[in-house]
Amino acid sequence: MTSSLRGRARVVGAALVSSWMLGLAAEAAAQTQVKPGFNVFSVEQDIEIGRQSAAEAERQLRLVRDRSVDAYLNEIVGALAATATGPRFPYNAQAVNAAEINAFALPGGPLYVNRGLIQAARSEGELAGVIAHEMAHIALRHATHNVSKAYMTQTGLGVLGGLLGGRTGRGTAQIINAVGGFGLNALFLKYSRDAEVQADIAGAQMLARAGYDPLDMASFFDLLREQQRRDPGRLEQFFSSHPAPSDRAARIRREAESLGAPHRRRASVGGFEEVQSLLRGRGPAPSTGRLARGQAPRDDRRGGYGTSGGRRADVSIEPPSSRFRTFEARSGFFEVEYPENWRAYESEAGLGVTIAPEGGITEDRGGEQGIVYGVIINRYDPFESSDGYSRRRDRDGASGLEQATDDLVEQLLRTNTYLRRASRPPRREVVDGARALSLSLQGRSPLTGQDERVTVFTRELAGGDVIYSLLIAPSRDYRDLEGTFERMVESLRVDDDEAARR
Repeated sequence: MTSSLRGRARVVGAALVSSWMLGLAAEAAAQTQVKPGFNVFSVEQDIEIGRQSAAEAERQLRLVRDRSVDAYLNEIVGALAATATGPRFPYNAQAVNAAEINAFALPGGPLYVNRGLIQAARSEGELAGVIAHEMAHIALRHATHNVSKAYMTQTGLGVLGGLLGGRTGRGTAQIINAVGGFGLNALFLKYSRDAEVQADIAGAQMLARAGYDPLDMASFFDLLREQQRRDPGRLEQFFSSHPAPSDRAARIRREAESLGAPHRRRASVGGFEEVQSLLRGRGPAPSTGRLARGQAPRDDRRGGYGTSGGRRADVSIEPPSSRFRTFEARSGFFEVEYPENWRAYESEAGLGVTIAPEGGITEDRGGEQGIVYGVIINRYDPFESSDGYSRRRDRDGASGLEQATDDLVEQLLRTNTYLRRASRPPRREVVDGARALSLSLQGRSPLTGQDERVTVFTRELAGGDVIYSLLIAPSRDYRDLEGTFERMVESLRVDDDEAARR
């Protein structure tokens, strides 16, 4: 090749690379943005929970235990994982010797695919579509999101405030066991329709980035719907744990169109027909019926401050110091000033903190934590969203801030049933230059037997979330602490750019 031809080739090559990069940038801008929800666990805890859960689950599951089948599944997993967004989880798939058409994922990486599903798929792309959907549940941490909500419902403000990072926090195993244990926990296996929408969208994006056609995911879900009408028993597990969102296949096709897919294709892993033939050669797969799922124990406690019949705590604290220090969240999300004789307990995720004086956090005889004096600051992703994968829509003319505040308050009232809204409507505020709301909750604390006041501040963030502050004290002492609380709220500084990245 002459030097002039080589130079022309370099120019053409650079233009092609530039065009390809521009295409990727346009694709990223077009695709639907999906983000994880509220979670009290760290990524490392997800992985540990998955490891322990897989060990227990595999005592109950009948695995195919064929290296070639598992190796084939993991080649698909590897191709998808290379393009997965979010934490770098150790994804790993195994085939289950079961006739039902089903697949499921555990936190932190383990995936299980039934023989019935592998044999029902009509192409590697359809199989990859289901695997991508399950991997999206892991990447978006839907299982531990479910556990976080369930445990918060049992324990109330303590977990909402992020005490898991403090010396009084509970360990991972204690939390999981409180909501049904490791293994095939129902909270790990059953998702909301919002979570299913998120997994469909994120899975389709993962398929496209790996070079698969995301339309294969839509075609497989169409196939499942047809088969459900003919043989509902084979799909009972799948649709009980994966409730179908409305217009599912059409939504995936719209996402594929927004990605410009299929715009580039890769050679498939190969061997799909051989794997299907190998599995058919083993004879019919046994039917497992419904998977044995752990059930969360019935919780007869009312409220979130340990109202289990223990003795009432007698609590007193020193007056707050007039000298303040600054707490900086390790995530870089926010900072706040607090009295130097109070202590900060940061959450595992680095997104929240509970700040309390000595004696302000106590326990009843049953070991349940209660915050009697203190301030909780954390981020809140509204649970009751009808649109879990994009900016939340206004409802009945309410702003996103009002909706998120109402949702947070409803969660507080559900988990701390002794609290009631004060008669005064929410007040409009400004916190660190952004719109905010404040309102009061009151009730007789089951931990102390005294009237308690909780002031709720919410400040808007991009995407419909809020950062909130809960100011907690017995009503008799609230006025003495009001100046300290006001200074803390006024000192709150939020990095909105960092918040948008999380």
